[in-house]
Amino acid sequence: MRLRAHRRNLVVWHQSARSARGCARPRPVRARRIRRWIRVGALLTMLGLMSLAGGVRARWRPVLAGVVLTLAGVLMRAGPGSVVMLPGLMFLVTAPLLPGRPDADSVRRAELERELALYSTPAQRCDLEATLDQYPDGITYELRDILARQAMAAGASRVPGGPY
Repeated sequence: MRLRAHRRNLVVWHQSARSARGCARPRPVRARRIRRWIRVGALLTMLGLMSLAGGVRARWRPVLAGVVLTLAGVLMRAGPGSVVMLPGLMFLVTAPLLPGRPDADSVRRAELERELALYSTPAQRCDLEATLDQYPDGITYELRDILARQAMAAGASRVPGGPY
């Protein structure tokens, strides 16, 4: 007399179409549970990393997004989640190409933008540009850049053909 092979106790809660046709035996419940916990863990990791992205400097946000999307694409490569792998890799490639600015520079530039936004009428802008023309471009390039961006932003909201 021989010992019987040890089999897991499989529980079938409802009969699926696959088992009704007499196909392969059902998957073990344990494998499904492990896969489910891996997916839930990956999702919670992604949510935690995305909330962490709010406090990270602007240059590191694309790196974080790239890591999260690439990791999600690798984890879910068999399903529709694999579509997010390519954008994740693109974020990782483009992140080092972004110019990095220290916090002090960004604060100073934001303050400068607010001060230059006070010159809103055409006469005030002309006076400011006339003053900037007296100095070399190497010194005033940042002011000119901010003024050009503000003019473009203001021009986009105006009616075409309207007054300045």
